[in-house]
Order: sequence, then structure tokens, then C-alpha cells
Amino acid sequence: MSESVHTNTSLWSKGMKAVIVAQFLSAFGDNALLFATLALLKAQFYPEWSQPILQMVFVGAYILFAPFVGQVADSFAKGRVMMFANGLKLLGAASICFGINPFLGYTLVGVGAAAYSPAKYGILGELTTGSKLVKANGLMEASTIAAILLGSVAGGVLADWHVLVALAACALAYGGAVVANIYIPKLAAARPGQSWNLINMTRSFLNACTSLWRNGETRFSLVGTSLFWGA
Repeated sequence: MSESVHTNTSLWSKGMKAVIVAQFLSAFGDNALLFATLALLKAQFYPEWSQPILQMVFVGAYILFAPFVGQVADSFAKGRVMMFANGLKLLGAASICFGINPFLGYTLVGVGAAAYSPAKYGILGELTTGSKLVKANGLMEASTIAAILLGSVAGGVLADWHVLVALAACALAYGGAVVANIYIPKLAAARPGQSWNLINMTRSFLNACTSLWRNGETRFSLVGTSLFWGA
């Protein structure tokens, strides 16, 4: 049976700890995998132009699935959506480990990352409220930045030592994130039973983007956030 929303609003509830741990491991894997896969391309003598293509397939997954992943997160228990997304990342990393085309594997990771993003932020409002929500968001961002820094360093160092070890470490990180997701409470879906008309979903997404862009404050926030993460 699904638990009701806000069953425990403590900032350090079991569910919140699981979310932060899962986010750290998932973001760690994302950044370590980039460096490990780039090293793999170099080791397998892929042309230099293939390296930006690898990054583009990851970003492309975000853009392609952006109109739909928010509704997915609202239509199902967000903790389970996060688990499914990390499972996709694990599958992508494992496929690269086993010699499947790295671009295909990295695309799977990108799809998982796209599905993961709205669920990880949306669940914060279901696990805590009020001023604790702001603190929870701060914890999420802090864990993300720490994971980016550590994952980038670890991915590069391990790849210099042994590419397969680096790739396996990424898969292990995603596996750990899946395990952490198990401990997130299965809360009720926020908006179940929505229409899955892809055209209407895309139109609704574009309308929301237009509304956000027309507001000066949200436009500034969107530009700043895009520049920060794009860099």
C-alpha cells in the first residue's frame, strides 16, 4: 500500500537520506562514465570528432524526452521512477562494459538521466514541507556538485589506470543508486490517469516554457541555470 504524502517531514528522514544517497551515486556515475567512455573511444581509436558526438547523444536524450518525463514522474510513484531511471543507467553502463556500442549505451544513460531529473526534484516536496523543502533542495544540489567533482576525478584517474575498471565502477555506482531507491517510501502518484497524447504533451510543455520565458525572474533563472550546467 502506498504511503501518504508527508508521512515524515524530517529533513533527515529515512526516505530523504535514501534520495540524497541515490542522487549522489547516480550523479557520480554520470560524470565518471563520461570520462571513462571518452577514454574507451580513445583506446579503441575512434575518430576525434566522435567525442563531442558522445556528449551530444546524452544531451539529445534530455531534449527529446523533456516534454514527457515530467508527466511520467507525476503518473507513478516517484521513487519507483527514480529506480527505473537508474536501472536504465545501469543497463547502459553495463552494455558499454560488455563491448556493446558505446554510443548506444551512453544514449541509454541519457534517457535514464532525463527520466530521473523531474522525479528527484518532485519527490522532495512529497517528503518534506515548508522551510525544510528549501534545505532539502540545498542538500540535493550539494550532493550533486560533490558527485560531479568526485565522479569527474575518479572517472579520469580510473580510466588512466584501466578503462574497464573505470566502466565497472560506474556500473557499480548505478547499482548502488538502485539499491538506495529501494528505501525511498512508495508514495502515491501525484497525478495518475493523465492523457498520454504525445502531441498534447508536447504542446503543453512548449506553452509552459513560453510562460516561464516571458516572466523576467524565471527567465533569468533559466538562463543562469542553463549556463551553469552547460559549462
